[in-house]
Amino acid sequence: MFSKILWIGWAGDVLHSIEDWIRYGDELRRPLLVAPNLADASKICIVGGGLSGLSIAYRIASKRPDVEIEILEKSKRCGGTIETWNQNGWLCDVAVNAARPHPAFWRLVSDLGLSNLFSGSNPKATTRWVISGNNKSKLSMLTAIKMGPLRLLRSIRSSRSGGTSVADLIPNSSIADAMTLGIVNNVANHVDADFLVPALTRFGNEPPLKRSHIIKRMNKTYPMFTPKKGSIASFEGGMQTLIDALVAHLEKQPNVDFHYGQNCVDPKTVAEARGVPLSSVVWCGPLTRKSDQFTNLDIYVAGYTVKAASNVPLGYGTLIPDEDIPMSGILHESDVHQSPRAPSEHRLFRIMAPCNRGGDEESIRASLKQHLCAEDPVLFQKIGQRKIPCYPPGYMAALDSESVEWTRAGWFYSGVSVTHVVAEAERIADLF
Repeated sequence: MFSKILWIGWAGDVLHSIEDWIRYGDELRRPLLVAPNLADASKICIVGGGLSGLSIAYRIASKRPDVEIEILEKSKRCGGTIETWNQNGWLCDVAVNAARPHPAFWRLVSDLGLSNLFSGSNPKATTRWVISGNNKSKLSMLTAIKMGPLRLLRSIRSSRSGGTSVADLIPNSSIADAMTLGIVNNVANHVDADFLVPALTRFGNEPPLKRSHIIKRMNKTYPMFTPKKGSIASFEGGMQTLIDALVAHLEKQPNVDFHYGQNCVDPKTVAEARGVPLSSVVWCGPLTRKSDQFTNLDIYVAGYTVKAASNVPLGYGTLIPDEDIPMSGILHESDVHQSPRAPSEHRLFRIMAPCNRGGDEESIRASLKQHLCAEDPVLFQKIGQRKIPCYPPGYMAALDSESVEWTRAGWFYSGVSVTHVVAEAERIADLF
């Protein structure tokens, strides 16, 4: 009986069944910015060959082999933000290195035949720390207690009025900043709470059952293994494994074509050049964002022998909101993943260094000696840069899903995680 129930969602005209909630969970709180006539298209042009564009192409092409799909990528490779650095037995993802539990991501891995290369994180490496005022403390339930449960509850309730920041939601500036820096490389008072944690602020659709009941039923739908609470999962060979599999599958699809080196200015220009209506364009890039609407950081890796790093406890990583320190985070890459990230008897750490903190290689080396390991690393190298969109307070409330002429998708719009873009791709394909 309950499976027949429909629930009127955000914007007043979206219907979601209990099955939908079990399939996508809180992703249904995020709006789909899809052109009304996309599902009627005989040809679709997807701008951007990152995870979002590839996942959308894969889901639609698999479901509708009669629809012609063109993927227009500006660079010479697919993957976008996702890129895996690999050198002499050391391996590290430049940006996204794992997926948090969500059945949509597990479904994609299973459908691509990657189950044997996909595994949960090391259950012994879950500890997280935060450095504030040069003091390092462990993040735990005690952290929430110190903030004051009643104070925290009041902050959450007041944030349900909408348009507030994460700083308004979390009544501890160090913890709030650490949380947002670890996800979007921005301080908490500049990040929209509805965007980052819509379930807490109750943004968008509300499920017809208690959230705990939805999650319990979702946990029964993971096609490979049910992840443990607080865990993540990753690929042998890094996230590039997923990109390579998507490209390989799409290259075999007769209705899919790749076009590299494409300088796509805007959706209207693409539609005219490719001979399709504007509603047939799926844009997976930033488009309207200006340079000051991004934050930038450099990514470094530091490798040590196990003996040299013996005083560094096993863990997930450390968040550093203190702006006087040139690093915003240190991830224990070889601790967390079950597949190798370093040569035998070595440990690898990934360092995030925000450009606005003004750090250079020398200052980051010195900071590592103070905050990670006093010994010199056997490997220290800059492996890339990240450019992350800003999501200021009120951002989600300003998204208009009512007047969409072309489809907008990816982490430049309504979500920032790999689970979001993969679930979004499935939701878009559901319309066909």
